[in-house]
Amino acid sequence: MLKLYGFPLSNYFNMVKIVLIEKGIDYEYVNVMPSQEADFLAKSPMGKVPCIETDDGFLSEASVILEYLEDLGQGPSFMPSDPYARGLVRELTKEMELYLELPARTCFPEAFFGGSVSDDVKASAKAALAKGVACLQRRGSFSPFLAGDQISFADVLFMYSVPLANSVSKKLFGQDLFADVPAVTALLSALSERDSAKQVAADQRG
Repeated sequence: MLKLYGFPLSNYFNMVKIVLIEKGIDYEYVNVMPSQEADFLAKSPMGKVPCIETDDGFLSEASVILEYLEDLGQGPSFMPSDPYARGLVRELTKEMELYLELPARTCFPEAFFGGSVSDDVKASAKAALAKGVACLQRRGSFSPFLAGDQISFADVLFMYSVPLANSVSKKLFGQDLFADVPAVTALLSALSERDSAKQVAADQRG
């Protein structure tokens, strides 16, 4: 049986977990934090979570794991069959990762962990997030899912990265990134009602 390594507060862990649930793939959960210990580095070369253990070996990096799960051909697909449509899903996921997730992450120490970051870092993140929101508005179709009429990996990343980016913006800048983008709020609400999302949320609460 596949093993999933990570912990419930990791958004990337939850991206993999929800796809496992949606696809009906049996797995064993192994609670572990990121680590530079030799034993864990043998599983995840950067010591990051999530990683998975398959019959053939270990895989790390959430995007790689999601592609692997898709390639297994089990359960509903999270990628369109049309090559161009698949490209759009990949473009959306990359844009959210680069222009929302990563800028917000530079401010995590101050937003969530009681630390501080420089004013320059915060100014850079704020500007990048504004561009990321505009990009999401231009590219997302919200009809009803982010990339069209089928749920996809773009929605998975959207669920677990966009709210974090917005939390950073609210905490540090007093700004709701999506106050003027009701489609974002509507889609987040709809996705949160899926049984898989409710299960992940319950596990996060412990």
